[in-house]
Amino acid sequence: MLRRSPPERETPRPDRMDSGAVERRAMRFPPLDRSVRAARDFVVETLAQWGRADHADNVRLCVSELVSNALLHGSSGGGHVLVHVELHATRLRLEVHDTGHGTPAERSPEETADNGRGLLLVSALADRWGVEARQGPGKCVWATFHHIHLS
Repeated sequence: MLRRSPPERETPRPDRMDSGAVERRAMRFPPLDRSVRAARDFVVETLAQWGRADHADNVRLCVSELVSNALLHGSSGGGHVLVHVELHATRLRLEVHDTGHGTPAERSPEETADNGRGLLLVSALADRWGVEARQGPGKCVWATFHHIHLS
């Protein structure tokens, strides 16, 4: 299995969302089970509108895992989840914001476990991922996908 080094706590860097984005979209989702599918559809539709559907499968799976984690572990007090997607000249950045205080980390689940593999999948599919503090309560879990070239 492809293993990447665990994400380090990030401070804003050049691949931060506000550094030269070509396109950006964001949407809030309520703390409901159906929000995972709605967030996934939102991101896939956004990629299609931007002509970047060639990367949709990996991004779709990552948004599903990150939003699921946010709803299960990060939406304290019934807070909404914000999904933000930004397209840069050579990369896509996906962010999932929630109001929780915990810090997500990769686990090593038992073979028979039904869960605990979400961040392992994100780590395998995204070029980088990490966690950032945000203004106000909660955190932002992000993933970037490189080698995305505009037509």
